[in-house]
Amino acid sequence: MSNVDAQKFEKVKSVMGNVFGTGGKIYGAQNPNTNGILPDAVDQNAKLMNDLSGLVKNNDYSAYVKLEQNERGITVHIMDELLFKSGNAELNKSSMDMLDKLADILKTLPNDLRIEGHTDNIPISSSAFPSNWHLSVARALNTAYFLIQNKNLPAGRVSIVGYSEYRPIASNGTVEGRSTNRRVDIVILKK
Repeated sequence: MSNVDAQKFEKVKSVMGNVFGTGGKIYGAQNPNTNGILPDAVDQNAKLMNDLSGLVKNNDYSAYVKLEQNERGITVHIMDELLFKSGNAELNKSSMDMLDKLADILKTLPNDLRIEGHTDNIPISSSAFPSNWHLSVARALNTAYFLIQNKNLPAGRVSIVGYSEYRPIASNGTVEGRSTNRRVDIVILKK
């Protein structure tokens, strides 16, 4: 494996950028000091996390909204008690205010969004939802539809999926764990 000298890399990048008329920037060039991630992308990611953290903190959502950053992108975990009544997929009025504020941030992004519905492992069987699969998909769909219809998020950038009980982030062996697993995740996918 070769080891790139960071100073030489910056000089070459600047010269090539000037040759191609991009003012010293080469778009798509990777700086060896950012682990293969472009500095602009690192800055944008940090700004996005800062904006989302500010939204959660400034609006007292920390009990209901958790943020996670991983290889897929940034995930906004929204606990179901903020969004829905138990066994229901209709958005609560209180959740609409939070989704309004979140959408103001999401609308500024070029990223695709994946809205994922999750349940705990307690079986459901009702006329509206014969299984946890149905409930998880309906919750993801209603969340996505609200963002598209009421906040004009571009529908072509939004996809939905229902995972039912099969992607827990806590143990289903406790009341608290099951409560954590009942959620909708909005994944801001990496570009």
